[in-house]
Amino acid sequence: MFTTPAIPSTDFCLRLARAHAAFVRRFDVALGNHHGISFGDFQVLNHLARAEGGRLRRVDLAERLGLSASGVTRTLLPLEKIGLVMRQPDPSDARVGFAAVTKVGEEMLAHATVTADLVSRDLLRGAPADQLDAMTALLSRFGAPAAAVSPAA
Repeated sequence: MFTTPAIPSTDFCLRLARAHAAFVRRFDVALGNHHGISFGDFQVLNHLARAEGGRLRRVDLAERLGLSASGVTRTLLPLEKIGLVMRQPDPSDARVGFAAVTKVGEEMLAHATVTADLVSRDLLRGAPADQLDAMTALLSRFGAPAAAVSPAA
Protein backbone atom coordinates (compact mmCIF):
# COMPACT_ATOMS: atom_id res chain seq x y z
CA MET A 1 0.00 0.00 0.00
CA PHE A 2 1.32 3.42 -0.98
CA THR A 3 1.39 5.98 1.80
CA THR A 4 2.88 9.41 1.93
CA PRO A 5 3.72 11.53 4.91
CA ALA A 6 1.09 14.12 5.72
CA ILE A 7 2.30 17.42 4.30
CA PRO A 8 0.33 20.18 6.02
CA SER A 9 -0.22 22.28 2.89
CA THR A 10 -1.34 19.31 0.80
CA ASP A 11 -3.53 18.01 3.60
CA PHE A 12 -5.12 21.46 3.93
CA CYS A 13 -5.80 21.66 0.19
CA LEU A 14 -7.35 18.18 0.11
CA ARG A 15 -9.57 19.00 3.08
CA LEU A 16 -10.51 22.34 1.51
CA ALA A 17 -11.52 20.59 -1.73
CA ARG A 18 -13.63 18.07 0.21
CA ALA A 19 -15.26 20.86 2.24
CA HIS A 20 -15.95 22.84 -0.93
CA ALA A 21 -17.71 19.88 -2.51
CA ALA A 22 -19.81 19.32 0.63
CA PHE A 23 -20.72 23.01 0.86
CA VAL A 24 -21.71 23.22 -2.81
CA ARG A 25 -23.92 20.12 -2.45
CA ARG A 26 -25.70 21.65 0.56
CA PHE A 27 -26.24 24.98 -1.21
CA ASP A 28 -27.34 23.28 -4.44
CA VAL A 29 -29.97 21.22 -2.61
CA ALA A 30 -31.34 24.13 -0.58
CA LEU A 31 -31.31 26.69 -3.40
CA GLY A 32 -32.61 24.18 -5.93
CA ASN A 33 -35.46 23.00 -3.72
CA HIS A 34 -36.58 26.49 -2.70
CA HIS A 35 -35.71 28.66 -5.70
CA GLY A 36 -34.88 26.41 -8.65
CA ILE A 37 -31.33 27.69 -8.99
CA SER A 38 -27.92 26.21 -8.30
CA PHE A 39 -25.23 27.60 -6.04
CA GLY A 40 -23.33 28.58 -9.21
CA ASP A 41 -26.37 30.55 -10.39
CA PHE A 42 -26.56 32.22 -6.98
CA GLN A 43 -22.90 33.23 -7.27
CA VAL A 44 -23.48 34.76 -10.71
CA LEU A 45 -26.45 36.78 -9.47
CA ASN A 46 -24.53 37.84 -6.36
CA HIS A 47 -21.51 39.08 -8.33
CA LEU A 48 -23.67 40.96 -10.82
CA ALA A 49 -25.88 42.55 -8.16
CA ARG A 50 -22.84 43.75 -6.19
CA ALA A 51 -21.17 45.25 -9.26
CA GLU A 52 -21.57 48.89 -10.14
CA GLY A 53 -24.73 49.29 -12.17
CA GLY A 54 -25.64 45.63 -11.62
CA ARG A 55 -23.48 44.53 -14.51
CA LEU A 56 -20.02 43.22 -15.31
CA ARG A 57 -18.05 42.65 -18.46
CA ARG A 58 -18.37 38.96 -19.21
CA VAL A 59 -14.60 38.56 -18.95
CA ASP A 60 -14.63 40.14 -15.47
CA LEU A 61 -17.47 37.88 -14.38
CA ALA A 62 -15.50 34.87 -15.64
CA GLU A 63 -12.50 36.01 -13.57
CA ARG A 64 -14.59 36.40 -10.41
CA LEU A 65 -16.18 32.99 -10.88
CA GLY A 66 -12.92 31.27 -11.80
CA LEU A 67 -14.31 30.24 -15.19
CA SER A 68 -13.13 30.50 -18.76
CA ALA A 69 -14.92 32.83 -21.20
CA SER A 70 -16.78 29.88 -22.69
CA GLY A 71 -17.58 28.58 -19.20
CA VAL A 72 -19.23 31.85 -18.22
CA THR A 73 -21.18 31.85 -21.49
CA ARG A 74 -22.51 28.34 -20.73
CA THR A 75 -23.36 29.46 -17.19
CA LEU A 76 -25.22 32.57 -18.33
CA LEU A 77 -27.33 31.01 -21.10
CA PRO A 78 -29.91 29.29 -18.86
CA LEU A 79 -30.09 32.36 -16.61
CA GLU A 80 -30.78 34.52 -19.67
CA LYS A 81 -33.49 32.12 -20.85
CA ILE A 82 -35.38 32.40 -17.57
CA GLY A 83 -34.93 36.17 -17.37
CA LEU A 84 -32.56 36.47 -14.42
CA VAL A 85 -29.74 38.05 -16.41
CA MET A 86 -29.46 39.79 -19.75
CA ARG A 87 -26.77 40.71 -22.22
CA GLN A 88 -25.85 44.34 -22.70
CA PRO A 89 -23.56 45.59 -25.45
CA ASP A 90 -21.01 48.30 -24.79
CA PRO A 91 -22.07 51.27 -26.94
CA SER A 92 -18.45 52.42 -27.26
CA ASP A 93 -16.90 49.02 -28.09
CA ALA A 94 -18.84 46.33 -29.97
CA ARG A 95 -16.29 43.70 -28.88
CA VAL A 96 -17.22 44.12 -25.21
CA GLY A 97 -20.30 42.49 -23.77
CA PHE A 98 -21.81 42.89 -20.35
CA ALA A 99 -23.89 40.52 -18.27
CA ALA A 100 -26.47 42.37 -16.20
CA VAL A 101 -28.84 41.22 -13.49
CA THR A 102 -32.50 41.89 -14.29
CA LYS A 103 -35.15 43.08 -11.86
CA VAL A 104 -36.44 39.49 -11.68
CA GLY A 105 -32.86 38.36 -11.00
CA GLU A 106 -32.52 40.87 -8.17
CA GLU A 107 -35.76 39.61 -6.62
CA MET A 108 -34.60 35.99 -6.97
CA LEU A 109 -31.27 36.89 -5.36
CA ALA A 110 -33.00 38.59 -2.43
CA HIS A 111 -35.06 35.48 -1.69
CA ALA A 112 -32.18 33.07 -2.37
CA THR A 113 -29.89 35.07 -0.07
CA VAL A 114 -32.18 34.29 2.87
CA THR A 115 -31.81 30.58 2.08
CA ALA A 116 -28.05 30.87 1.54
CA ASP A 117 -27.68 32.68 4.86
CA LEU A 118 -29.57 29.89 6.65
CA VAL A 119 -27.39 27.23 5.03
CA SER A 120 -24.23 29.21 5.84
CA ARG A 121 -25.18 29.61 9.49
CA ASP A 122 -25.99 25.91 9.74
CA LEU A 123 -22.73 24.85 8.08
CA LEU A 124 -20.63 27.12 10.29
CA ARG A 125 -22.59 26.70 13.51
CA GLY A 126 -20.22 26.62 16.46
CA ALA A 127 -17.22 27.97 14.55
CA PRO A 128 -15.52 30.71 16.59
CA ALA A 129 -15.74 34.15 15.00
CA ASP A 130 -11.97 34.70 15.20
CA GLN A 131 -11.34 31.45 13.29
CA LEU A 132 -13.89 32.44 10.63
CA ASP A 133 -12.18 35.83 10.29
CA ALA A 134 -8.76 34.20 9.90
CA MET A 135 -10.05 31.65 7.37
CA THR A 136 -11.85 34.38 5.42
CA ALA A 137 -8.61 36.35 5.19
CA LEU A 138 -6.71 33.26 4.04
CA LEU A 139 -9.32 32.29 1.45
CA SER A 140 -9.39 35.86 0.13
CA ARG A 141 -5.74 35.48 -0.83
CA PHE A 142 -6.54 32.49 -3.04
CA GLY A 143 -9.07 34.44 -5.08
CA ALA A 144 -6.84 37.48 -5.49
CA PRO A 145 -5.35 38.27 -8.90
CA ALA A 146 -1.95 36.63 -9.39
CA ALA A 147 -0.11 39.95 -9.21
CA ALA A 148 -1.63 40.70 -5.79
CA VAL A 149 -0.11 37.64 -4.11
CA SER A 150 3.58 36.96 -4.36
CA PRO A 151 4.69 33.34 -4.94
CA ALA A 152 6.60 33.33 -1.64
CA ALA A 153 3.56 34.46 0.36
